[in-house]
This record gives sequence, structure tokens and C-alpha cells, in this order.
Amino acid sequence: MDLLPLLPLRRYVADAVFGRVAGPEGEARRARIHHAPGPRWFGPDRPIRRVHGDAAMFIGGLRALLLQSLHPVAMAAVAGHSDYRTDPWGRLQRTSLFLATTTFGTAEDAQRAVDGVRAIHQRIRGTTRDGVPYHAADPHLLEWVHVAEVDSFLCCHQRYGIRRLTPQECDAYVADTARIGAALGVPDPPTTAAALASRLAAFRPELRGTREAREAARFLLVTPPLPLAVRVPYAAVGAAAVASLPVWTRLPLRLPFLPVFENTAVRLAGHGVTSAVRWALPPAERRAS
Repeated sequence: MDLLPLLPLRRYVADAVFGRVAGPEGEARRARIHHAPGPRWFGPDRPIRRVHGDAAMFIGGLRALLLQSLHPVAMAAVAGHSDYRTDPWGRLQRTSLFLATTTFGTAEDAQRAVDGVRAIHQRIRGTTRDGVPYHAADPHLLEWVHVAEVDSFLCCHQRYGIRRLTPQECDAYVADTARIGAALGVPDPPTTAAALASRLAAFRPELRGTREAREAARFLLVTPPLPLAVRVPYAAVGAAAVASLPVWTRLPLRLPFLPVFENTAVRLAGHGVTSAVRWALPPAERRAS
């Protein structure tokens, strides 16, 4: 089959996706991340590179934000200090740059990225609506953000990744992420999938749906500032992210639970949108995102 007529479409989709995720300096940053000489935190055979370089990260990232919002103190810090409403694409670009740099970049650049995030965390302090003081550098909050993120990335890779990890590789992936978590200040981050699940379960008594969490979920899933052309694929990403969440998260966030629909149409849509991203983005671009 002659694919030449599809090349302009492929280039258009690639530019649209990569531009949104990586920002105007994405090409230069990608070149430095992947081609700058020097040792890396993770070798080319490490599972973290496979997970963080796969299109399933689009779904995993959205799931992580929804799951993280259920911690009322962490969500209060986000609501009070994050620009996710006024500059959602800028926030996405900064997050994707951090993940790409720590996963694929030089050790020097990875440490510099971590130091930058830690400096920001030191400045973020406040009080929740209920009068609870918070500090973004609190090790307990850092741990929650870490385990919710790692659980989301791993869960969505196992559902939508191009090749699932074996149980041994799942443990190795969690151990890889512990390197980054510890650098950010997470105390004794989990290093196996079982320890990750146990740590996540230990947070359950602290989690609940707040007004800020439900507003964030609505913004992320229903009213994001998106061009009309990408609303349908984004809806598929959102549905796949919700379907991958634990059932106990649905009521606090006022999200639907439709198991038959989620296990059929939503799964197909999730596989469809991740396959489309893989088709549009060559491997190097996909890794940089």
C-alpha cells in the first residue's frame, strides 16, 4: 500500500501533538535530551524508558492527575498555586520536559531538573479550606504524588502500552522510578509493584472528594481549552483514563462507572488513540514527549 499520500497528514498530526506537549522549544530540547553526551540515570534497557516513551503515557498522565486530586491537602496546594487552569499547556510542557529529562537526559541535566522542582516545592505553602497547613516539600505529600503517578503510568502501560511488562519488569520499573522519587525527597519510595500497591492502599483513609478535586476533574475531562479538531481523540483519552481508575475513586470524583462500556468501547478507543499517536510520532519524538 502506498503511504505517500498520508505523509502530510502524519506530519500535521505529529506537529500538532508534539507542539502541544513539548512547546515551541521542543525540537531543541529533544535534541539535547537524547543526544547530549554524558552518563544517564537509566540505561537503554531499563523499563522506565519503555514506559515513559510509550503513547500510553498520555492516558497515564491524565489518570495520575485525577487520582492525585483525591488527597485534599495535595489538591489544595494545586488549586492554590498551580496554573493548570490559566496555562494548562504550559503545565503539561513543564511536566513532560521533567519526565523526559529525568528518564532520557544526562545525569547532570536530570539532577538540575530535580533541583528546580525541589526549589519550587520549598516556596509553596498555604492552608486548606479546613484550616490545615501544608508545604509542598512535605515528604508525606511528595510520597502521595509519587505513588499515584507511578501507579498510573504503570497501570496504563499495562493496558495500552505497545508491549506489556512482565512481573519482573514491573518491579524493575517501580525501582527505576524510586531513583527519581528519592531525588525529589520521597522517603523510602517503593521498589516493587507489591510495595507500590501497599503504599497506595495505606493512603486510602486520607483520600476524599473535595470541591477542588471535583472542579479539577470537570476541567480536565469536560471543559479543557482544546481546539475542536482534537476534542474527539481527547475524549477517548479521558474515557480511558477514567476507566483505568480504581472503582472506589468514582463516587468521590462524581465519575461514572459503566463496566461493560468501559471494557469494550472505551478500551477500543484507548487502543485506537494510542495507536494513532504511535503512527504519527516517530520513536525519537515519542520518547521526548
